[in-house]
Amino acid sequence: MKLYDNSHAPNPRRVRMVLAEKGITDYEKINLDLGAGDNLHPDFLAKNPAGKIPVLELDDGLCLSETGAICRYLDETFSETSLYGATPKQRALIDMWDRRAEFNLVFNAALGFQHTSGFFKDRMTPFPEWGLQSITNYRNSLTLFEQQLQNNEWIAGPEFSIADITAVCAIDFSKVIKVRLDDSTPNLQRWYAAVRARDSYKA
Repeated sequence: MKLYDNSHAPNPRRVRMVLAEKGITDYEKINLDLGAGDNLHPDFLAKNPAGKIPVLELDDGLCLSETGAICRYLDETFSETSLYGATPKQRALIDMWDRRAEFNLVFNAALGFQHTSGFFKDRMTPFPEWGLQSITNYRNSLTLFEQQLQNNEWIAGPEFSIADITAVCAIDFSKVIKVRLDDSTPNLQRWYAAVRARDSYKA
């Protein structure tokens, strides 16, 4: 397999963490320079017309894009332990919290960066006010996860799951919008330390 990657972006890291959690090491990592527009090259657009990363190219040539689809494919294809739960109720709760982490944290952090940093101003029209509002939305969303972790070891319950991976990748990425965990979020800080202790965190 080939993983089209970028070491700074949160979504490819979500895939790398799943690969690490599943013990998958037999793949090639191809790093794309987003600033240089590697993701807009015709060769890459043939793999993903949306021009987004990550993309996982399988041994048979099939290219999977969209982070959630890639992560679920890897989870269901490799090893017995699932990051998505073992029962219908577990799967529903994990999907619920993974979606909340993606929409409230990943998307808001990404929009905040895209519309306030000027990094992509050569290929999009930034709206700084929208970017600032997205950063505010991100900050406010941390309260939801702080409350959830008051009575739960992990975000979706007693087991580490894809929801934890999505959340930690967003929280680490949020340094680009100058938002960090602080003393107002002790439950998140406890959880964050636990995620950092896992081998997959280094992916």
